[in-house]
Amino acid sequence: MTQFNVDTATVQWLTTGYLLIVSIIVPISGVLKRRFTTMRLFIVASVFFILGLLICTLANDFGILLVGRIIQGVGTGIALPLMFNIILEQAPLDKIGLLMGIGTLVTAIAPALGPGYGGLLIGLDWHLIFGILLVIMVIALVLGLVSIRQVSQTEKIFLDLLSWLMVSIFFAGAILAFNNIESSLDTAAAYAIIAIIGLVAFIVRSKRIDNPIVKLAVFKNRSFNLHVLSFVIFQIMNVGAAFVLPNYLQIVAHTSSLTAGLLLLPGAAMGAVLAPVSGTIYDRLGARKPITTGLTLQVVGIILLMVEALSANPIPPLIGYILMMLGTGFAMSTVITNGLAQIPSSQNVDGNAVFNTLQQFAGALGTAAIALVVALAQVKTDYVHTTALGAQHAFILLLILQVINIICIFAGLHYGKSPQKASVGQ
Repeated sequence: MTQFNVDTATVQWLTTGYLLIVSIIVPISGVLKRRFTTMRLFIVASVFFILGLLICTLANDFGILLVGRIIQGVGTGIALPLMFNIILEQAPLDKIGLLMGIGTLVTAIAPALGPGYGGLLIGLDWHLIFGILLVIMVIALVLGLVSIRQVSQTEKIFLDLLSWLMVSIFFAGAILAFNNIESSLDTAAAYAIIAIIGLVAFIVRSKRIDNPIVKLAVFKNRSFNLHVLSFVIFQIMNVGAAFVLPNYLQIVAHTSSLTAGLLLLPGAAMGAVLAPVSGTIYDRLGARKPITTGLTLQVVGIILLMVEALSANPIPPLIGYILMMLGTGFAMSTVITNGLAQIPSSQNVDGNAVFNTLQQFAGALGTAAIALVVALAQVKTDYVHTTALGAQHAFILLLILQVINIICIFAGLHYGKSPQKASVGQ
């Protein structure tokens, strides 16, 4: 923000733009998985991501940096569902929970590690954020080339470009609607209408063609739908907190970017450790216990952040974020795994595409919504206090969403099958 002289609403596009592209690419993952080999998809995804990282590493203009992030989004959009498809296709049944936990660790905890990772490097040179990842991605490419194997036959199916255009219009319209609420309600309403038209058109077309990009039959399962909605809220909360707290710690608590990163690092690390553990608990005891534990920890964490937002004390954010990430570690992977257990294995690719698509869209939507809430409260003449007030409003919104989350997931558990019953049905 300082180097490029941009405000909170503008800088969030580095997250929102990236996640928007990911959410547009992921819906076609089912078609790509059936049409191309796993190795080919992995190589293409890696090349896109490495190219995006290279552009960001060399960028000294905000627009060029955003272009690099968008190219990274294409790579992630291909690679992310590919990872889960490999787990679902190749993992032993009694290890599904553990391995899905590890997979969710990547998708849920990595964004939480981002502020800590960035805070450690931005004091030296923010280009290193991307430069170090560039080295890691080259290593990952080599590891993938020697380890990825093909276990299923490819099919000659075609991508329905019209359906893809319609779903892209929906995602883009929804994000742009949120981003324009502050500046123009009329423009925001116009984008919202465009988004609704795109969604309706996508649903109608998907029902009329033989090979839709996502088979909507997965949404006939009520328990699956409730798990998906719960998962969306979890992602909004994760990305929302990870967006607000670094700004809060630097602007309100007057910490450096390094200190802000270090304060958020323990929470992200603990959540990362717990994600595979929660998968093991799920394999042994089912979904209810890890989900209940996770929701409880998150509620306590959000309330602490909300109550202490005006204090400008950096310790409550440290504790609150730890509790939130512990909650994420316990519950989020379990919600995905148990949600997929509600549908037949023949629908796993489509169910996986739904979870991955909505995770990215929820991330983009959550970032835009939380940035809007904070920006609406900020006043330049009293920037510090009004930023704290905006953070408090953001935490109130997250608490409301958590109440909805609790209702959704326990209804989903009530209507759903146990993992054992689901596997027999498959």
